[in-house]
Amino acid sequence: FDAPTREVCTVRRSPTNTPLQALVTLNDPVYIEAAQALARKMLSAGVTAEEQIRRGFLLALSREPKEPELKRLLQFYQQTEARYAVDLEQATAMATDPLGPAPEGADLGKLAALTVTANVLLNLDETLMKR
Repeated sequence: FDAPTREVCTVRRSPTNTPLQALVTLNDPVYIEAAQALARKMLSAGVTAEEQIRRGFLLALSREPKEPELKRLLQFYQQTEARYAVDLEQATAMATDPLGPAPEGADLGKLAALTVTANVLLNLDETLMKR
């Protein structure tokens, strides 16, 4: 995605604005699996969604989230959790496929919502690009 050819050495890749990169990182099975693994680490990081999202943010971006970032991620998580609360079949698929069974005793709706939130974190330009 807008990457230079491998014929010459490039010190820094330029930012891309192609929508293909976002489509790949949001839908590719490898990114979903990475999001599931990150969500499981987030789940064990605290009791509240805020603590869990703070931990995921720190793991993905190596910094603490700013208040507006945290607020928006919490809103997104809550909307996603509400959607998965009424559709346990989809929640189970998002939380376990392809990584495998959820940790024992985990709420699949919450884990699925954390997975989607983790996927957003992994899709951020700041996560993908070294600046």
